[in-house]
Amino acid sequence: MTIQSARKRRGGEDQVEHLLRRAGFGASQEEIDGYLDLGFSGTVDYLLRYDRVPDDVDSFIGKPGYIGTSVVGAFTPSRTIAHARQRWLFRMVHTRRPLQEKMTLFWHNHFATAYSKVQGTISGNSGATRYMAALPAEDPNQIRGQLETLRGMALGNFKDIVVAMARDVAMVAWLDGRLNVRGRPQENFARELMELFTMGVGHYTEEDVYAAARVFTGWNLAYPGQAYYAFSYIPNNHDTAAKDFTFPIYPTGSKTIPARAADAGLQDGLDLIDAVVRHPATGPRLALKLYRYFISEIDTPDTGLINELSRLYYQHNFEMKPVIAHLLRSPQFAAGSARYARYSWPVEFVVRAIKEVGWNGFSISDANVLSPLISMGQQLYEPPDVNGWDLGPNWFSSGGTLARMNFAATLATNQKFNLRDVARGQSPTPEALLSLMSDRLTPQPFANDAYRALLDYVRAGGAWTGSDTQVATKAAGLAHLIVGSGDYQLV
Repeated sequence: MTIQSARKRRGGEDQVEHLLRRAGFGASQEEIDGYLDLGFSGTVDYLLRYDRVPDDVDSFIGKPGYIGTSVVGAFTPSRTIAHARQRWLFRMVHTRRPLQEKMTLFWHNHFATAYSKVQGTISGNSGATRYMAALPAEDPNQIRGQLETLRGMALGNFKDIVVAMARDVAMVAWLDGRLNVRGRPQENFARELMELFTMGVGHYTEEDVYAAARVFTGWNLAYPGQAYYAFSYIPNNHDTAAKDFTFPIYPTGSKTIPARAADAGLQDGLDLIDAVVRHPATGPRLALKLYRYFISEIDTPDTGLINELSRLYYQHNFEMKPVIAHLLRSPQFAAGSARYARYSWPVEFVVRAIKEVGWNGFSISDANVLSPLISMGQQLYEPPDVNGWDLGPNWFSSGGTLARMNFAATLATNQKFNLRDVARGQSPTPEALLSLMSDRLTPQPFANDAYRALLDYVRAGGAWTGSDTQVATKAAGLAHLIVGSGDYQLV
């Protein structure tokens, strides 16, 4: 049964809501109303052309009308990892560039790098946060953290992103590139470059991994001025001999990176990155991953769309914007079967709930948000290993599911009186209140039994009068039940 709204829904509203859940983190009703003026096609254009929208979301942190942060003393997201997590969550809730943040989350999982390893390897707490999250304008040495690099390149050129990650301080620390020197090649980055970042398993051999490790000898870290770490190509650490591969490195078909003088050895790595980004397996693998992120991880992937996305990837020389534009405009994205066909990541679940339920008087504190996210299985800046998070139904362990339900209770209780104000005058009957809340919260359409159970909850406790006290209690209760329900866990 599809629950009808207590207010008149505008044409295309369901389609725009679907778009904003996938290409963003959901939307408040006020945001939805604004996007509806653009229509579906106009909203897609707006999301893709986010560079035309001021990137000023950080300036609203701590301002009235926005979700709060929980900080004692100065807010230092470039030096304190808990503050960095709060800043990113704040951006997800309030950004006017939702697709940029959604793609940043995608890349954060694709190039999975954990703060704890960086912190324990080279930098300590504040240093590791710099390399993971610093903005150059905030840092005395203009360091740009890994997340800010990915955010700035969110719809950029995939080859440029891979090169940037190969030179990223946090990545070099995470995959032990600082130890990769001539005579003792360290294989971690070489392996993940081929296995996880580009071609995938089955398209390289162990001999290729060893050769690739030799390619990246000398891609190390330096400590200039004893003030900070920076990527540094160190010629004396580079293996200058030729490196042979089982797949073509150059358009000529040559499978050998030639011997080079040490001073020119940086080119070895750039040549290999170009080869693996251009490899015929990389485009389809990346297209499939994007399909599952934006369209469905439940149904069998559409081979035709995967092939078309892959073709665009190569045709546009690895530019991601044409690929994502085609995906969002595709019939497969708009199809009814794609609605609620993805399991929401914990971060997606939390941010969507905040946007739809409300945030006035709520804060991104450890108790409210950060610790519950850990219990749900996702801590920003802390993927569990190089594979990233275990996606899909694996999010829903018994503990993770309970944490989602408890978060729903915390948020709903906090927003009780705000929800009362939203529902005041629009809830003459229990059915009207349930319709209003289900419309606001956009769950998957309820089955008959679930709908009747929710309606029974509203009716319980005496005759319906629609008083402020009654509406406050029941609206908050519905928010808890709906957000904590299985129907809300799909996007």
